[in-house]
Amino acid sequence: MERRRAPAAPPQYGRRRFWDELYRREGAETREWLGGLSRFLPQLEPELRPGDRILVLGCGNSALSHDLHELGYTDVTSIDFSAACIAAMRARYARCPSLRWAVMDIRALAFPDASFDVVLEKGTLDVLLVEETDPWHVSPQAAAAMHRVLAEVSRVLRPGGCFISITFAQPHFRKPHYAQEAFGWSLRHAACGDGDAGAFHYFLYVMRKGQLEPRDVALGRRLHQPPPAPAPPSPAPPDDDEDYLFAIQL
Repeated sequence: MERRRAPAAPPQYGRRRFWDELYRREGAETREWLGGLSRFLPQLEPELRPGDRILVLGCGNSALSHDLHELGYTDVTSIDFSAACIAAMRARYARCPSLRWAVMDIRALAFPDASFDVVLEKGTLDVLLVEETDPWHVSPQAAAAMHRVLAEVSRVLRPGGCFISITFAQPHFRKPHYAQEAFGWSLRHAACGDGDAGAFHYFLYVMRKGQLEPRDVALGRRLHQPPPAPAPPSPAPPDDDEDYLFAIQL
């Protein structure tokens, strides 16, 4: 049964030991962050072709890779930095030998340039920002970590290929990271959700190798601007016992 998760992301989500222990405990029991494939298939499917070479970043124990395979997208490679996760997923989907699994760090992809038509991630990049306390002013360390991953994604995408990112992160927080001229891709997004008033909404970003719009270039530059200086402290209010008549200018 699909188990969906809210957007809360404790700091331990960025630690390999946490995930290794989780996957040793749970094995390949399906755990879907932001919901399963059916939630966003209407937005995703127009970006895919049956012969696409697809890379799934931070696959975890999601059924996403298998579900894509069942829909006819059979060339799927899935990576995760947890060896326990990959071992469990290989065992679970041993009946689908065309599904490939590899232990790999998303910051250093062990693939040649232009290896994939599609790179797909669902909630994986959020882990890079879990220790940030102010989404408006991300630390230089977190911004650099995000840039390193996105540069690797851009490198392994073939010309015309696309990177699809599914996340709870709203555009004004996430687009500055994606809108970097160095990555050589266009950028657009769509808001998605179940339609329920109380449901969490999420965003699907599509970055296709090509020209970045000027407005997005400007947005990307904002990421590298220093945060504004703090406002000066307000003057202290007068003492309550001050005779206001002495302040009157006649």
